[in-house]
Amino acid sequence: MKQLFVVRHGETDNNKQRIIQGSGIDASINERGIRQAQAISESLQEHRIDRLICSSLKRTYETAQPLAELKELQIERYPDLNEINFGILEGEKFTEIQPAIEEIHQEWSNGNVKYAPDGGESPLRAFERAHQKVLEILESSEKESEVIVLMVYGRLIRILLSEWLGLGLENMHKVEHQNGAINRLIWYEGIFKAIELNKTDHLLELI
Repeated sequence: MKQLFVVRHGETDNNKQRIIQGSGIDASINERGIRQAQAISESLQEHRIDRLICSSLKRTYETAQPLAELKELQIERYPDLNEINFGILEGEKFTEIQPAIEEIHQEWSNGNVKYAPDGGESPLRAFERAHQKVLEILESSEKESEVIVLMVYGRLIRILLSEWLGLGLENMHKVEHQNGAINRLIWYEGIFKAIELNKTDHLLELI
């Protein structure tokens, strides 16, 4: 049995301003995001952690740094764990393109999970690449018990958890979380099981 902490990165200015950012925007976390990263590190300090993994983008790497320093771990970075690509919508303010966003979300909620924004990526494609990489990570060690932390993204967390927990991609909008939230799962014989979802008590002083 292996344990997996799936954590959303700290806040960026784009998050604060409700600007669409996917894999095509490599933003750093802001001052609040830095405090969230420290809070994540403090929340996980009591756990044994064997591997600390993030994507190739700055916002997950910067969020992982305090925990890496605390646990004296090297951060492993994989582009297959990058956020979904939102195509031509990236860099746009949500309020200015809300009808287009709602249309995309409606397609996905209706089960058309192969649908992608122009120049972007579908939820199904994002799941396939990220899920395959997570399986490679989980299966790459012969240790029966291992604790792994994944620092990833808002939409990617919705995508992964909705499939892993049997909701289906069409219901990914039901997966609740915020910047800095922690999800705790176990993986045994190819099955993911949730232990704790959307843990945010470590962030209360930052809200």
